[in-house]
Amino acid sequence: MFNKKFNDYFTIGTIGLHLISGIIVGLAIGYFLDKFFNTHYIMTIIFFFLGVASGFYNMYKDAIKYIQKEEKERENSKQ
Repeated sequence: MFNKKFNDYFTIGTIGLHLISGIIVGLAIGYFLDKFFNTHYIMTIIFFFLGVASGFYNMYKDAIKYIQKEEKERENSKQ
């Protein structure tokens, strides 16, 4: 019982970290490209939005995977 709750909390926490990590990676790539090409925050803004989109996409995939796992566990417990 405790182990399942811990796994659920860990999975939910990982879903949130995917959004944060996507944004941080996007900002870092944009920042270094701005420095390399000597542009003024254009790449940072572009890669920020790409990072947000990537983070939400990863969150969506993880949430779908979590929901499917929960549905499968409910079906197995009914049998």
